[in-house]
Formats: sequence, structure tokens, C-alpha cells
Amino acid sequence: MNEFLVLDAETANLRWRERFAGRPPPAYAMFSTLLNGIVTDPAWMVMPTDEHLVHRGDGVFETIRCVAGALYAVPAHLERLERSAGAIALRVPMASGELTAAMVATVRAGGRPDATVRLIAARGPGGFGVNPYDSPEAQVYIVAYPSGTPFMRGHPRGARVRTSAVPMKPGAMATAKTCNYIPNALMKKEAVDAGVDFTVTFDERGGLGEGATENMAIVDAAGRLRLPPPERILAGITMQRMAELAARDPSRCGLRGVEIGPIFRRDIETAREMLVFGTTVEVASVVEWDGRPIGRGRPGPVGAALGRWLEDDMRNNDDWRTPVF
Repeated sequence: MNEFLVLDAETANLRWRERFAGRPPPAYAMFSTLLNGIVTDPAWMVMPTDEHLVHRGDGVFETIRCVAGALYAVPAHLERLERSAGAIALRVPMASGELTAAMVATVRAGGRPDATVRLIAARGPGGFGVNPYDSPEAQVYIVAYPSGTPFMRGHPRGARVRTSAVPMKPGAMATAKTCNYIPNALMKKEAVDAGVDFTVTFDERGGLGEGATENMAIVDAAGRLRLPPPERILAGITMQRMAELAARDPSRCGLRGVEIGPIFRRDIETAREMLVFGTTVEVASVVEWDGRPIGRGRPGPVGAALGRWLEDDMRNNDDWRTPVF
């Protein structure tokens, strides 16, 4: 039977470090306004249990890629962070320039030119109740951690998608990137349990929504890239960037234009391609939706062209890159 001891600080510190011994670190580095500095020891990459983010999900976040030594699309991510914070009446305690400098310093401390950055603005510690005013000061946490493999690199045959049973979030919560991700986590569980790669929501009228952490779009029978309206989804930076580039030069990726508007099941059934966009996914091609093939049942040319275009933009577009190393 376990003996529940009250540990002194030295014993607790020793046991905590034993927990991480011999394991790959979960992250390379972490910045915290509570420490007013950066740590690279995994044992210190923690948050207080009374942080409102921890027990209420009260915060907002962004996930940003560092590719070949530079952060990608930082201004777009910081603008969305500010909008999300405004939606939950949270004042981010650092200005945009300070957040950028802190992200650069955190990635640099981690020492990897390719990494993923999680930027979190949280309500802060102060109690275990639901009242956000119990937290007197908002906090920022920044974590640099390993990047996953872009989806198509690990799954060259394409993605399988099914319809989610998880209800879509209401408008205000759908368009703010908050840390309350229970519906998103349940969607990912659905996909794993069903043996598919992604699940996707539909609204009350049968309009296409979004994945757990991804945006979805189609290339319709007329060769247009069609995106769902932004009122019920979190419009992703990757999707918006690809739509912007494709609208400028649709012929570069074999398109006849870009449109935003409702996408119904019949549109998916007749689509040439179905695409998935995301910061970590990048651009993925869907070959099967709810057990039926999309297009010819294999990755299409538009998805491949957009994937190459995004890769080039991340690595070579200095206007969208913030150097770290």
C-alpha cells in the first residue's frame, strides 16, 4: 500500500527530476513571465496549479513554426492572438515587439533551427474558483518544442477523413483561439478510435466546418479553391496565406480562382480535391471522406502545388520570416 508522505523540498525536487531522467525532453526551452526568464531544464517547464489556464482553460494561444532558423508569419499570429484575447477580455501583458523578442530568445535558447513554438497568454494564478478576477495578473508562457513531420511527408498516399459527431463551437468561441480545447481533443480521439487521420465538423445547415486543429477546403469541379466562411471556424494562418497566394496567381497551382462561402456535402462529393491546412500539417490531400473516394482517390495536383508553394514561402520569403539564428 502506498504511503502518502509529505515531502520536503529537497525530496520533491529529487523525485521530480527522477521522473525526467533518461527520457527525451518534452521541449527545448520555456519562457515564463512568472520567472521573467527562460529555462531549458524540463523540471522547470511547469505552470502553477492555481493558474486559471490550468483548471479553467482560461487563456489564448498560437502555434508558430520556426523553419530553417526563422519564425514564420509572426505578425499574423500575434494579430490573431490579440483578437482572441480581446474576445475573452484578457489583456496580454507584453506588447507585440516584446512577444516576438521573447519567442526569438526562447527558440535560440533551445538551440534548434527547426522547432515549433507555443505562445500562450493566460489569466494567471490566483485561486481555484471560476472567477477570472481572482487572478490579479495575466501571464505569458512560451515553449519551443520539436516539430512533427508534415502530414504528406509521413503519409504520401493522402489522408482519410470522416464526419465528426462533436458539435461545432458557437460563433464567438469558434473564432477565438482559446485554450479550452475539449471539443478539439474529442475530435482527435474520434479520429484515432476510427482509424482515420482527421474528423471534420458540419454546421446545422450541413455546411463544412473544420477539423480538430485544421482547416478544410475543396477544389470544386470548376477548378476553384473554395474555403468555408469564417463565422463558425477558426480561420487558420496557413489556410489564409495559401488562399492569398493562390488568389494572386491561381495558374501557378492549377486553379481557376478562390472563393469563400458555404460548402455542402454534395460539393465535397463532386470535388476534384479536398485539402487540409494547418501549421503543423501544412497542406494535406484528402483521398477518402466518410468511406468514399475524393476525386480519383489519390492526392491531386493542386494540393501538391500548394504544399510546394508553402514550403518555399516558409523558407525563402523574407517578408514573412523573423530570423532567430
